[in-house]
Amino acid sequence: MIISIRKLGNSQGIIIPKPVLKQVGLEGEAEMIVEGNTLVLRRPRFAPRAGWSEAAKALAESGDDALVWPEFANEGDAELRW
Repeated sequence: MIISIRKLGNSQGIIIPKPVLKQVGLEGEAEMIVEGNTLVLRRPRFAPRAGWSEAAKALAESGDDALVWPEFANEGDAELRW
């Protein structure tokens, strides 16, 4: 199947026909990698942000969750109403 590469804003993209997506089982999100000179789309191996909650808890429990940069404010922030 030959498809057109189209301009999409500052990027370029392709339209993947729905039957093709269904055939390979892609829906919602895909993992995209380059293997040699081949562009590969496949089902994500892991759910996005999988394990982040547990990692955040472990950081907090170990006391290693301090800010990397100190807090700082912008001039005039005190005048803002939230």
